[in-house]
Amino acid sequence: MPKTKLGADVFLYPMPVTLVGANVNGWPNFLTVAFCGIMNPHPPVIYAALNKSHHTNSGIKQNCTFSVNVPSADMVRATDYCGLASGHDVDKSRLFQIFYGELGTAPMIEECPLNMECRLIKSIDLPLDEVFMGEIVQSYGDERYLTEGLPDVRKLDPMAFTIHDNSYWKLGEKVGKAWSIGKNFIK
Repeated sequence: MPKTKLGADVFLYPMPVTLVGANVNGWPNFLTVAFCGIMNPHPPVIYAALNKSHHTNSGIKQNCTFSVNVPSADMVRATDYCGLASGHDVDKSRLFQIFYGELGTAPMIEECPLNMECRLIKSIDLPLDEVFMGEIVQSYGDERYLTEGLPDVRKLDPMAFTIHDNSYWKLGEKVGKAWSIGKNFIK
């Protein structure tokens, strides 16, 4: 079957929907970020790529800390709002119940099922974005979203994002067990 050329673009789907938090001039601020992912498991390192114009960037650089909060699908309106409204103009700290963990300067959102508290280890300057790499120093999960002490994706009900149609999506069903389902595959 012939393939259609799509060009060099960001087609890695789906993208996670997160709320990145940082204290900016002493005030908690949150930004919706889909350019976010795991870079390394041990030590646990996560990245978040933020456009250089965002208010949150200065807070990450001021404190060398940030949080990555995973909202559930029922938080879609508040999550989208955090990407529409700038912390330059709006105090987003009033939108959520906020807590702090071990680092003391990475604001996290109580309503999010999963939170990761990060220490900045490196930033990379790209033409449009700044990529912040952070070591996850602690993760927090609400008990009702855990199964056997670990985050349960069915209970978290996280959102995914597709950039070319600017849409949020819910996850579907499990299709197989990783590092297992392919063991007996013969082509």
